[in-house]
Amino acid sequence: MSGRGKGKGEKARYWQRTTSEAARSRMSIREFCRRRRLRESQFYWWQRKLKASRDMRTMRSRKQGVNGNQASFALVSEERGATDAGIELVLGDGRRLRIRQGVDDETLRSVLAVLEPGRC
Repeated sequence: MSGRGKGKGEKARYWQRTTSEAARSRMSIREFCRRRRLRESQFYWWQRKLKASRDMRTMRSRKQGVNGNQASFALVSEERGATDAGIELVLGDGRRLRIRQGVDDETLRSVLAVLEPGRC
């Protein structure tokens, strides 16, 4: 693949598809690159770059929480008796806390103060 005429985003998408295809092909990287007429060093460079980019996005989303906030809520189940957890709280670092229906406010505040000091 020539570097001319392709934007940064387009190159990244191309290499994302290519590295995914290589993983699904069950061929060695050397054989995959040989058949596609790709430079093996370039393949590995893009593979590392794409992984680092994914890792950074994951770290940012964990710091921000699911919705860009410190914590978010998700309904665990609407079905009565299916579970004793009424809601699941996803904390800023990705940890999950299941909160049973009927828990009193003070207990919940105490637990959250221990798990995420300075935020309650």
